[in-house]
Amino acid sequence: MKFLLVFDFDHTIIDENSDTWIVKCAPESKLPNGLRNSYQPGHWTEYMGRVFVYLGDNGVKEDEMKRTMTTIPFTAGMIDLLGFIGENKELFDCIIVSDSNTVFIDWILKASDFRKVFDEVFTNPAAFSSTGYLTVQHFHAHHCAKCPKNLCKRKVLKEFLDKQLEQGVSYTQIVYIGDGGNDLCPVMFLKKNDIAMPRQGYTLEKKISQLAQSLSPVQCSVLVWSSAIDIMSYLKLLIKE
Repeated sequence: MKFLLVFDFDHTIIDENSDTWIVKCAPESKLPNGLRNSYQPGHWTEYMGRVFVYLGDNGVKEDEMKRTMTTIPFTAGMIDLLGFIGENKELFDCIIVSDSNTVFIDWILKASDFRKVFDEVFTNPAAFSSTGYLTVQHFHAHHCAKCPKNLCKRKVLKEFLDKQLEQGVSYTQIVYIGDGGNDLCPVMFLKKNDIAMPRQGYTLEKKISQLAQSLSPVQCSVLVWSSAIDIMSYLKLLIKE
């Protein structure tokens, strides 16, 4: 009996968006209008690439970025929840599927000593160039019309489950914890026995309830959370059963 926990990162594990938090490193903690207005829907990764160039051009170095990123607060109750999962790793496999990047997530999880809670992290690959600029790439290519060009979380989840099955691992239940519009695609892939946990008041919750109103509800059960303590309470019930 093993459960798979799938976490989004921004506004789910941490209480902010890591990509917009990095702007605190910019001169006067803001971006020029031209750069801010250059974002095109579905092309967030390219936009962040330009933000990182701007930071690099303004002499923002890796250590300053790291210091800034490790001040992001975790969502209420999340530290308790991750501690609980860490203590029960024999029951839970745990992955992150996020549109952030490897550098930010690594910094934040290592600083808080939670890296070992997660079996795998699926996110956009990032690295510092020889000139000290942070660069970010697309996670993969896909054909899903619903998702941003660089990442379809359903595809990531499906490929992970297929790989696990090949190694003889299947899950009693998948619990998907997220908040954003790009979490809807993987939630719609979940089966009747699985559970989606959208964060209260965020886009994912609204989209799931719109689907229910238009009589095409998701197959899985839905349990809304506002604090990660709500998630922990559910997991404790799960392992008692």
